[in-house]
Amino acid sequence: MTETGLRPSPISATVDFAAEGVQHGFLRLPYSRDDSAWGSVMVPITVVRNGEGPTALLTGGNHGDEYEGPIALFDLARTLRAEEVRGAVIIVPAMNYPAFLAGTRTSPIDRGNMNRSFPGSPDGTVTEKIADYFQRVLLPKADLVLDFHSGGKTLDFLPFCAAHIVPNKQQEAQAFQFVTAFAAPFSMKMLEIDAVGMYDTAAEEMGKIFITTELGGGGTATARSAAIAKRGTINVLRHAGIVGGAVDTGPTTWLDMPDGRCFSFAEEGGLIEPIVDLGEAVAKDDVIACIHPTGRTGEAPREIRAAMDGILCARHFPGLVKSGDCVGVVAVVTN
Repeated sequence: MTETGLRPSPISATVDFAAEGVQHGFLRLPYSRDDSAWGSVMVPITVVRNGEGPTALLTGGNHGDEYEGPIALFDLARTLRAEEVRGAVIIVPAMNYPAFLAGTRTSPIDRGNMNRSFPGSPDGTVTEKIADYFQRVLLPKADLVLDFHSGGKTLDFLPFCAAHIVPNKQQEAQAFQFVTAFAAPFSMKMLEIDAVGMYDTAAEEMGKIFITTELGGGGTATARSAAIAKRGTINVLRHAGIVGGAVDTGPTTWLDMPDGRCFSFAEEGGLIEPIVDLGEAVAKDDVIACIHPTGRTGEAPREIRAAMDGILCARHFPGLVKSGDCVGVVAVVTN
């Protein structure tokens, strides 16, 4: 047992985090199963280190059906050279690797949602063991954390980079400077429905500069969304002084999610008809979607109305909706 009372992590890294140069390897987690009694989950990782400087931890695949992050980070891991770096870059393109391979939001092994599993446990499920390794090993090494997200199979977002309001206002200000540097088409002051167990919260509570994204959705990537992710990653590393060169700035629209009125939820299931498309302006009480009952014909649809003025920044993606699903998100334009 360690001083904290926790067992050591069962995960071992095949890279040396202190070594100079470029290393490609794995986070190896023993996982005994029917088809491999002494098997392992092998999470790919790259470490690029050169001299003194800050450390950036870049992660994707926190949810396995979100692809802009893995695209940008597998590409960066292949192309980033040690001589281009001052400090260190730790790249994990697919945090929840079992979910990434399955193309699912949560792990097919334990149904674990990585982004609700922190601080994790060395004695827990596979997902909790990976979260524990990030909590106790990787996050303490980082000065800056960029974690990529998009809507996955069930949501679609305007492409934005985001940070959260945190108690430490210096930390908060630095995070929003990195959001500006990322230079997505939209930049968000983001509200989470439930921040308990999130990677974001774990990093922020350690005092780390944490930024994230939502870059589309529908369980796929586009040429545009992948390009936004790639450019934003380099911009963040340049702003941190880890990689040289000027930040490739571009116009961005600032958005705010001030409170729970942003979110609209389905109270009944059915066939969803979008009334407003992403990016369109809405006023309070405007209908943003209709849910048609599917049990019989002749029934009137249920109208879903905006609770505030703003623009539609996210929407339910599949054609059928279930009770409790998020139907739409409205954000306020602040610039």
